[in-house]
Amino acid sequence: MTQTLDSPTAAEGRSQAGAAFDRLLETVRGRRAEFEEKRHVPRDVIAEFKKAGIYRAGVPKRFGGDALSPAEFLHLVERISVVDGSAGWVASFGSSAIYLTALPLETQALLYADGPDVAFAGGLFPVQPAQRVENGYRVSGRWRFASGCKGADVLGVGIKSGADHSGRPLTAVLRPDQVEIIDNWDVIGMRGTGSHDLVVDGAVVPEEWTFVRGGEPAVDEPLYRYPTVPYAAQVLAVVGLGVARAALDHVIAQGGRSGYTGAPKPAERATYRIAVAQAEAQLRSVRAFFYETTEEVWATVEAGDPATPEQASLLRLASAHLARTTFEVVRAAYQLGGIGAIADGSPLQRYLRDASVVPQHAFLQEGMYDGAGAVLMGVQPFPGYL
Repeated sequence: MTQTLDSPTAAEGRSQAGAAFDRLLETVRGRRAEFEEKRHVPRDVIAEFKKAGIYRAGVPKRFGGDALSPAEFLHLVERISVVDGSAGWVASFGSSAIYLTALPLETQALLYADGPDVAFAGGLFPVQPAQRVENGYRVSGRWRFASGCKGADVLGVGIKSGADHSGRPLTAVLRPDQVEIIDNWDVIGMRGTGSHDLVVDGAVVPEEWTFVRGGEPAVDEPLYRYPTVPYAAQVLAVVGLGVARAALDHVIAQGGRSGYTGAPKPAERATYRIAVAQAEAQLRSVRAFFYETTEEVWATVEAGDPATPEQASLLRLASAHLARTTFEVVRAAYQLGGIGAIADGSPLQRYLRDASVVPQHAFLQEGMYDGAGAVLMGVQPFPGYL
């Protein structure tokens, strides 16, 4: 007998999923210092991500996945990022299963043969030349910024060989034993993401295990009609939203505490109250724009229509603006924290470091405003924007 959404079985499933997610948040809260120290999220925590449904969120329903709507998944990443930005960044790549839908259906069936909870990570750039061999490619090279690579079940790298596909590189999918991870993630922010380099030396990848990132999906479900590259920007931008929420909540809570000098409590100062209120308004406003745009585009693709270039551009604009604004909010919170914010024991210095990374990503830099402005005014944006 088919169960409805409101059936006891469905309700029990939602309750179990919620409990697993709550346990994940507690795990992240208890081990976030470990992520920073080790510079990656360990595999046993990735296993908790899987139990909470993070890695099945972007997997097609036909292969047992949840194929969550973008807003649903973004909310999950946001909540994790409130607890720890690095964990949120790694969790965001649960969405990368949407890229894998460009693989042949037979390949996807093999990929998910043991279940939909498959962690995929990769380094697409710099794209490396690959030698064409019988039924595939011989792959060698070094790639950067493979976030979450130490906990991945499969890894992807960017390759080119002969004629390309509309200027977009192929991604070759490999097993972890075919890839060497170069432990070189020495950075100031998002230290726990494990965004190390990948090295491959002559591995042969069958053609059916390659795909064009953002290429035509082999699965016809609403999620895979949602604009792929703008979604990739969204899942990263929303990490900054979570970090900013945590930073602002911290300075609000600190407002009732006395300072070192015996001066009035922060909450008793008009300048502190004004700054907190302005930051709150900034954060809520940019969050509303971000999710409003997400829901509008989702309604379009769920109805069976393709997203328009204007809609895809608004997603990119909302993401870049979110990344920039949330960094501004965190910077304001850091300044409100006063001299205590500089201590290693203060969470504000970690929030500032992590938030500073988000608008540095290529998908979220200042140039996105140029592309969005071009689309709004009906002129051609820079190559690769849409």
